[in-house]
Amino acid sequence: MHATGSFEITAWDTLATDEREGASIGRNRLTKTFHGDIAGTSVTELLTVATASGPAAYTGIEHLEGVLNGRKGTLVLRHNGGADGDRPWLTWIIVETSGTGELTGIHGQGQIAVDEQGTHTFTLDYQLPGT
Repeated sequence: MHATGSFEITAWDTLATDEREGASIGRNRLTKTFHGDIAGTSVTELLTVATASGPAAYTGIEHLEGVLNGRKGTLVLRHNGGADGDRPWLTWIIVETSGTGELTGIHGQGQIAVDEQGTHTFTLDYQLPGT
């Protein structure tokens, strides 16, 4: 199965920053609102790395609550991202066993894209038991 849409970051709170030689490591909490094949909200904990050249990498865990293509429940996404020069790459993997409600048993992975205006879009390929 396939889902697409967009999301808005509604809050970005920096919880801690650790300045090290050559890198700044941050801990952040984000909230998001999703539109499209996913309608809902999420809370994300991110660890970020920035260097003198700019954002370099991040990893995180996101708890999403909402409706995915008509199925209501929650799931957890594991984030991995970075940048190759000016090209960011951002991926999601659904944490298996994290689905609840009508999303119980969900697994899969997806990608996030950010355009020049800062709009975040996503694709998510997933499977549910019995589909």
